[in-house]
Amino acid sequence: MSYRIEKDSLGEMQVPADAYYGAQTQRAVLNFPISGMRPYPAFVWSMVTIKRAAADVNRDLGLLDSKLADAIIAACEEIVAGKLASQFVVDPFQAGAGTSHNMNINEVIANRASEIMGAPLDAPKKPVSPNDHVNMAQSTNDTIPTSIRLGCLWRLPELLDAVNNLSAALGVKAVEFDDVVKSGRTHLQDAVPVRLGQEFGAYSKAIARDGERIARAGDMLRRMPIGGTATGTGLNAHPEYHARMVKRLSELLDQPLQESDNLFEGMQSMADMADFSASIRTLAITLVRVANDFRMLSSGPSTGLDEIRLPAVQPGSSIMPGKVNPVLAEMLNMTCFHVQGNDHAVALAAQAGQLELNVMMPIIAHNLFEMMQVMIGAMNAFTTKCVVGLKANREKAFGWLAKNAILVTALNPVIGYLNGAAIAKEAMATNRTIKEVVVEKGLLTAEEADRLLDVRKMTEGGIQGSGGGGG
Repeated sequence: MSYRIEKDSLGEMQVPADAYYGAQTQRAVLNFPISGMRPYPAFVWSMVTIKRAAADVNRDLGLLDSKLADAIIAACEEIVAGKLASQFVVDPFQAGAGTSHNMNINEVIANRASEIMGAPLDAPKKPVSPNDHVNMAQSTNDTIPTSIRLGCLWRLPELLDAVNNLSAALGVKAVEFDDVVKSGRTHLQDAVPVRLGQEFGAYSKAIARDGERIARAGDMLRRMPIGGTATGTGLNAHPEYHARMVKRLSELLDQPLQESDNLFEGMQSMADMADFSASIRTLAITLVRVANDFRMLSSGPSTGLDEIRLPAVQPGSSIMPGKVNPVLAEMLNMTCFHVQGNDHAVALAAQAGQLELNVMMPIIAHNLFEMMQVMIGAMNAFTTKCVVGLKANREKAFGWLAKNAILVTALNPVIGYLNGAAIAKEAMATNRTIKEVVVEKGLLTAEEADRLLDVRKMTEGGIQGSGGGGG
């Protein structure tokens, strides 16, 4: 590999000849060979958008030469369009606060902007400085928390679409399965009847409400701390810089962003990020529960509940022919376990802030963007490859319900709890139905039993014995 020499405040560094990054990025590459991972596109996109807005604002304030600003803006627009993606190389596990990531962004923009102005990568002197021009009126300490907020907001509509699509698909199944009356189960034991559609309607509503929580938490991310510079004082930034930056970012992103009412709080506190993370964790908790129910309801099929049939998307065993597993539900479980781990890392990092800065911001950023990435992918796959194609096994659901002695609960208002308990025990001991036993005991006529044991009506609430009944 051929190299060129770049300089920073510590001296000279060898940098790959064709790299758009410079000495500080190269130091970070050498210092932090930790995970082999690179920053999520959201983290690059959001930082570059901040640099592009800053060039606009600083030019308009008379602080940045128009030619330099135009070159910086052009370089930023290229990167946002997808160019130079390979140049963002700093490991997520890096120097505290995100200085390495910030300088990776600054150096790539500066070198590409200089190139646009006619200076090649190996020029001994370049017109655009990563610190003095690209990073003008900024600090790692205010750009990184701003970029975390922007990056999450960038993917928020995509995340909410995935949530809403899953909720809607479950809602379609709730309607489709409304005629399937089945045995309810509490404590994993037989309970009074429910409709399969009611179960799926509850899944749909729970996920929709989780989406509402995420949207509310997302709104708290709209407060921008940009302009606080190093500690929140705004040192080296024009007095109008903060307000102008928020306005320009809002215009560029078509987002209703807000000025911060306290820049110190906006830079010290990661509470908004922790809140947003927690809202995604809550969704993960719901999805684990739903996935586990899918696995249970589809269990067997010969020796399990087998009340729903999931689409067969791949063979389930390398040794057992014909086996099909609930792989999409298993994938969703694994994703949600990972997300809950990400959330715990965000919580620990958020509480680790000290005085004017939280130096754990890089891992907060990485985990938030990873949570959104895997949740979007997992929910989309679960929706399209599992929920849309699943079927109800009506015969098996009705079969289990017919054996359910807890149907006697509907007779409580007529025959009393203790009589009902005795009837249930005898029915289970003799392998007979509740109707057979209660009629034999003379507690109800056959017609009365049929009316009171109408399983569909049991799923609609109310007192079964009201409006008439036996003794």
